[in-house]
Amino acid sequence: MAIASDSIRRARPLLGTFVEIEIAGACRSDMDGAIDAAFDAMAQVHRLMSFHEPDSDVSRLNREAGLHPLAVHAWTFEVLDTAIELHRRSSGLFDVTIAPALQTLGLLPRLKDRPVPAPIAASADAIELLPDHKVRFRSTDVMIDLGGIAKGFAVDRAVAALRDFGVPGGMVNAGGDLRAFGVEPRAVHIRDPRDPGRSVCRIDVADEALASTARRVELFESREPDGSAVIDPGTQRPASRLDGVTIRAPSCMIADGLTKVAMISGTDAGQLLEFYRAGALLFSDGDVQITSDWYHRVHLAG
Repeated sequence: MAIASDSIRRARPLLGTFVEIEIAGACRSDMDGAIDAAFDAMAQVHRLMSFHEPDSDVSRLNREAGLHPLAVHAWTFEVLDTAIELHRRSSGLFDVTIAPALQTLGLLPRLKDRPVPAPIAASADAIELLPDHKVRFRSTDVMIDLGGIAKGFAVDRAVAALRDFGVPGGMVNAGGDLRAFGVEPRAVHIRDPRDPGRSVCRIDVADEALASTARRVELFESREPDGSAVIDPGTQRPASRLDGVTIRAPSCMIADGLTKVAMISGTDAGQLLEFYRAGALLFSDGDVQITSDWYHRVHLAG
């Protein structure tokens, strides 16, 4: 007798947002264990890569890696490796070593008992990746923040955990950074970055990831976009070229990282998007630009 399949959806607060996991196509007991494993994987990413937790790999690196090599978890090493590659391919626009600039702007708290250093010629070249998952910073002034890429990585780890349990399809959504897997497309509605209560378009997502970022909107005083949490390394100021961006890519980690590059460079990011097999929606002054590879998958609202 065939075992009946079911579908299940669960949500938890994680990664500074609300994470929802929806899966189907397996028996209920298997899916319960799969979702628990997926949430556990995301929680582990948070423990390893949080800028604020004192025992995280990131905090340990910020305290000690400028003094001596430090061993980190394989996942942290993988994210750093990807961040360095993305930094080089984006000509420095994606930069995880700009934590001091974020602190200066009041977007991150100062580390206890450590003053904010003066801005240095920050770049991922300041990070050395060594054998045995060891990391060294070339200066004691270097600090990192993986917030621009770690949430996407956590989504990818959750999907990997679900697949390890044999789940054939589903979606993991961490506050708009999401990844769908399986043969069935998932409809995702993208909100207007200038008016988050309004849907701009619907996107059919299958075996790929989406990530979005936007300038902040003060809902209680004005609907006009405010400053961005994305910092342009060239100016050390919030990016202001676009109101928002949504990126499609094979992995959520790459999609997450590319949103920051696109917010800074706008349409100039085309070559980088092509290299990573990614597409983009760019929002500016009420207009939407769609990369040519994505037209047939984006359904604009009437």
